[in-house]
Amino acid sequence: MSDEQRYLTVSGPRTLEESVFTTAEPGAGRVVVDVTYTGICGTDVHGYTDGSMLPPAVFGHEWMGTVRSVGEGVTLVSPGDRVVGGVGPACGRCGQCLAGHSKNCDVVFAEANGVDEHAADHGAFATQVDVSERRVVPVPQALSDIDAALVEPAAVTFHAVRRANVEPGCIAVVVGAGPIGLLTAQNARAAGAGRIIISEPSDARRATARELGFDDVVEPDELQSRMDSVTAGVGADIVFECAGVPTLLQSSAELVRRGGTLALLGFPLSESTVSYADWQQRELTVIGSLAYNREDFVGVMRLVEQGSISLAPLHTGTIALSEVKDMLEELDSGRSTHTKVLVAPRGQD
Repeated sequence: MSDEQRYLTVSGPRTLEESVFTTAEPGAGRVVVDVTYTGICGTDVHGYTDGSMLPPAVFGHEWMGTVRSVGEGVTLVSPGDRVVGGVGPACGRCGQCLAGHSKNCDVVFAEANGVDEHAADHGAFATQVDVSERRVVPVPQALSDIDAALVEPAAVTFHAVRRANVEPGCIAVVVGAGPIGLLTAQNARAAGAGRIIISEPSDARRATARELGFDDVVEPDELQSRMDSVTAGVGADIVFECAGVPTLLQSSAELVRRGGTLALLGFPLSESTVSYADWQQRELTVIGSLAYNREDFVGVMRLVEQGSISLAPLHTGTIALSEVKDMLEELDSGRSTHTKVLVAPRGQD
């Protein structure tokens, strides 16, 4: 194999650099994947505008593709298999694992953040990636390529809903109906939430939420009155903060009933001011959630297989590798109507 490949990296604030490389045989324990789709994430946008915050492997971390070749010792996948980029199982050797906390394995956490010792040299805004066998998760036949391309953010929300211990019949609020909010709402519904209220300023995203079967979809300034009507002023059992807007953190917490749960998925890039006394006085349970474990990928793909959650409706556009910079600028502007944009680095069929 000696065909030419391309990839994009962030080389400075709002600056992308395209590099060319030649396909090489994978080393022991590694897998070469031809990338079919890569999703653009809010993290990618922040990394692009900041210019230095992301490890190289994280810029383009939502991807799926087809295995081209495998190195010595690889047994999980074979050439021709479809895979998504994920994380490996708990290592069983790190400090967390040895202390009995395998759900918080240090190796898995490093993989999720692109800083493990086997991290790739670049992410999947690329025609091809060379990754550790641990980082690929086989895709069930029932999932389309579009579904598979959205598995990574779906796993993020599956993980968060699991951590939040959603109880059957509970009243949940989702603040923000971007990809993470829409996926969180679906996973909460699959987990048994009885009523879900979604708050979102974008007309297009509210429409997508309704298409996904959610009836309680409101603009932010309507949220409190809807909450008062649904809960008789008591508040929600659980609120999922998915917007990542620092100024919304306290107001989101105030939607939670006394003794309820605030689940944090949005990732603000600046400090937030909250009322510690309010949270303590009302005995809130506050749960942070970041990334995922291997089992979250397996579990969420099962939900897609059985039709419990739907991923494809979030897909609102597909672009070429050459269009990534312009799309990052559009998404950063706050004026885009897109929910989830996929990049087809090798071109579309």
